[in-house]
Amino acid sequence: MPLAGAVAMAVLLGVAAFVIFNRDHDCSGGKLALRVVATPEIEPPLSKIAASYNKAMHSVDGRCVEVAVAKEASAKTAAAVAAGKAKADFWVADSSLLMESMRATPAGEALPQVEGSIATSPIVLAAAKSAASKLGGALQPSWASMISAANVANVDGPGRKVRVLALDPQKNSAGLAALLAAAGIAKESGKDKELVGALKELADQLATDSTALLASLTVKSGSRVPVGVTTEQAIYAHNAAKPKAPVVALYPKEGTLSLDYPVTILTKDAGALKAAADFKQALATESAKKTLRDAGFRSEDGKAGSVLSKAKGFDPEAPTALDPPDSATVTRMVQTWSRLNLGSRLLALLDVSGTMALPVPGTGMTRMQAINKIATEGLALFPPDSDIGLWAYSTHLDGQGKDYKELIHVGPLAETVNGTLRKDQMVRTLATLQAKPTGDTGLNDTVKAAYTELTKTYKADKINTLLILTDGAGNDDPDGGVTDSQLLQFLKKTYNPKKPVSILLIAFGPEARAGKRQMDALAKAAGGEAYIADDILQVRDFFLRGMERRLCMPNCDG
Repeated sequence: MPLAGAVAMAVLLGVAAFVIFNRDHDCSGGKLALRVVATPEIEPPLSKIAASYNKAMHSVDGRCVEVAVAKEASAKTAAAVAAGKAKADFWVADSSLLMESMRATPAGEALPQVEGSIATSPIVLAAAKSAASKLGGALQPSWASMISAANVANVDGPGRKVRVLALDPQKNSAGLAALLAAAGIAKESGKDKELVGALKELADQLATDSTALLASLTVKSGSRVPVGVTTEQAIYAHNAAKPKAPVVALYPKEGTLSLDYPVTILTKDAGALKAAADFKQALATESAKKTLRDAGFRSEDGKAGSVLSKAKGFDPEAPTALDPPDSATVTRMVQTWSRLNLGSRLLALLDVSGTMALPVPGTGMTRMQAINKIATEGLALFPPDSDIGLWAYSTHLDGQGKDYKELIHVGPLAETVNGTLRKDQMVRTLATLQAKPTGDTGLNDTVKAAYTELTKTYKADKINTLLILTDGAGNDDPDGGVTDSQLLQFLKKTYNPKKPVSILLIAFGPEARAGKRQMDALAKAAGGEAYIADDILQVRDFFLRGMERRLCMPNCDG
């Protein structure tokens, strides 16, 4: 009888287990599909977690949940969400920064709240393992060093040895996080101007995604060592795929921001909402967290898996976390990037009056040579897609009564005109331009004509600027022409804040300071700025300050 009792007990326990199992895994109502869309890098471990979840037969209201994970770039999903066309029930984006950026748009008001993070990956600098030792003192792992190396105006700095590559912040959250981290450090250290120079340079050194960026780090190209900015997990994935061309992570000493892979539940269906909540719970289990860590991610608390070891070029200790930016800061950075990278359309006016032949004490150059060098230095900061033109001005320069002459028509620097690139034409013309020995300075007539031309041919997709380079003598026209007060009235009347054509005036010479008040008035009448160069190298800073004004136009002065 004891044996019979034991058998009966086993049967009863088996029946109970069967009832309990089927009660918790009741699929009698069929299947309940949960559509998950995830940013590409986290899709593989999520799919692995989903497969285990499906196998465990989780049920909701008598239906077994079946999770299907698809990959899609977060920016693309964000656009679909904003347009009300998202096909996902459950979305894992790469960063809350993207969500904050979306909330600043009209469509963002209807965006559901983020429901926590499932993983993190810090933003780091990266270099090929074979080249990292060559960086030496050229670039220490820090945001400040990165800004210095990328600053287009710092031609004698670490940029001579290091080439910084970035991810497009409009398409990639890691790129946006890197800019926000760098901008925060720049603001703390008073290097806003240097940041502008770095952003201008990085705009021409963008990679579409981390895979392309990391691949380019291991390809020898020129004498400068390429250094990139990406996520720690992207470096792990690169090394796993290309073990013969490894990349190492360089952790910024100031600390960094991280991608946090937030969950947003998009569905409004009652059943799918329950399924989403259940799957979200599954993602919080230690088993799921380990799967994510094994793919190179960290847990939300910064804990790393064994794959992020020192032997493999990583630091298992979580880097210092910078304070996350608020939504206003994120929005401002997105606007800053967009505005700084609008194309440039610039007409340069070059003073060739008689005083330009005078020597500049202590330089071994004439004023003409100094101004030409300033123009060459400054115009070299503009990318090839910029529209640039050049006029010279004095008095009676292009026939009797016409004080200016068009030397190079405004157009793209990379455009070929009569077999020569406009950029090369510009350099050659500046190098050979001579002062007119008997010429006076018909500045006002020239400014009025040039400003009228730029206003008439205004391009909305570019920043339109009139650049005036002079020795600071101001208007000196014995034939009369436009007076100072008439020019100011004309500019104030013509300037249109909705279609701004600004004036950037740079003066170099002993008379410059005496005419500063009039130069300031002239530039500010058209939303611009006037600068006096005591040293030719200062021109780099002046051009960067002019670029900075893009961020506040048309209300830079209140």
